[in-house]
Amino acid sequence: MEQYFENNRKLWNRRTALHKDSEFYDLPGFMAGASSLKPLELEALGEVSGKTLLHLQCHFGLDTLSWARQGASVTGVDFSEDSIALAKKIRQESSLQAEFICCNVYDFPKVNDQLFDVVFTSYGVLCWLPDLSKWAQIVSDCLKPGGVFYIVEFHPVLMMFDEVTGEMKYPYFHEKDPHAQEVAFTYANQSQALNHQEYSWNHSLADVVNALCDQGLTITSLNEYPFSSYNCFADLALGADGYYWERSREGQMPLMFSIKAKKP
Repeated sequence: MEQYFENNRKLWNRRTALHKDSEFYDLPGFMAGASSLKPLELEALGEVSGKTLLHLQCHFGLDTLSWARQGASVTGVDFSEDSIALAKKIRQESSLQAEFICCNVYDFPKVNDQLFDVVFTSYGVLCWLPDLSKWAQIVSDCLKPGGVFYIVEFHPVLMMFDEVTGEMKYPYFHEKDPHAQEVAFTYANQSQALNHQEYSWNHSLADVVNALCDQGLTITSLNEYPFSSYNCFADLALGADGYYWERSREGQMPLMFSIKAKKP
């Protein structure tokens, strides 16, 4: 697995350089006071002021720092050193308080001895993880008793389709070997070529739910959505509600899901 992780780490270093100035991430808007968080996660987690919050796979930290603006005491984790370096720079320039740690999610227990009120992760994270059982154990071990885990993520049905052509390309169910593909462009910047190999794993919705339940977490809500918070896949159109809907299938396919769980 190390060769896959290393390749993907280099991929995300390159993506960071292309993402930081993109309209998709709108760093100037964030620096002016905007939040990068979406209504789904804000509503699901509610008041976080005074709570400790761990953000796994945080990229360059805009969501992490947006939770800090909501009053949480935040820690962001990502395996891309360029992402974490940029997150620390944004933290300093925005005068927000946050801790950022550069490590693979699977290695986080080696460098962490803190328990959190909230563990949060979102949008395009699970496909980079080959082992959800180990991931769920880390989530559970990082939560305080009574703590809350929340994930909002692209639906595994959507992940079966090529994000450029919109054609069905990948199996729904998890396979041990990763899906390998050459990525020509990154989702946040279509103007500059990327041309980098990536390795990813699909996970069924049952895989995610069962991994969390196996760690003793209680699922308090599971939702599926026929829209996307982001315009980063083929054939999406902005709706009047501010979400992106598929043009051709008219809401007949789930594009995202969310899970909220509690540690006893």
